[in-house]
Amino acid sequence: MNHLLSFSLTVFMGFFAIMNPITNIPIFLSLTDEADSATRKRIAKSATFTALIIVLSFIIIGKYIFMAFGLTIPGFKIAGGILVFYVGFEMLQSKKSTIHHSDKIAIDEGMAISPLAIPILAGPGTIVTAMNYVTQSNVWHMVITSVIFGVMILLTYLAFVYSDYILRLVGHKIIVVMSKIMGLILGIIGANMVTEGIRIAFHLGGAS
Repeated sequence: MNHLLSFSLTVFMGFFAIMNPITNIPIFLSLTDEADSATRKRIAKSATFTALIIVLSFIIIGKYIFMAFGLTIPGFKIAGGILVFYVGFEMLQSKKSTIHHSDKIAIDEGMAISPLAIPILAGPGTIVTAMNYVTQSNVWHMVITSVIFGVMILLTYLAFVYSDYILRLVGHKIIVVMSKIMGLILGIIGANMVTEGIRIAFHLGGAS
């Protein structure tokens, strides 16, 4: 039970750091600047639902993807860890991650799919984080990862729907500070993924 609780907290922090429900609010507001309240709600619902389907698909069939392409768990953890570390490093440098953001934006409800769902919410960093928790896990770990990601999607939806209020309440500076903290957490998660991949690859002690 303690192991599952610890695992749940780890998964929650990983998803919270990579998805940034609060720090993505300014992005959502900038994309939907000219939209009314009802349109914003539809865009938020479509974006979060699409991201949920994409990431859950990778959680459920991720192992089969590995088998189909001949991928190895150590290779995935090392490459994925570098990717996650890079996202965190960009956040610490006060940059919008090039992995999560797109410069070209269509001013219509299609923005719910791109760039909001892909790659802002369900980008490579999010997919890598999700798959990292289930590549060597049992059914319970897969269920916990799926449920926690669903919770994160719900929190993101609520953050988008009440984005105006949250931005006024919290303030832009606090959001920037939160982004820095999440960047540091992501860097640590990425480094841990790399070291775990190396331990598995070389059969070193302490690999989980």
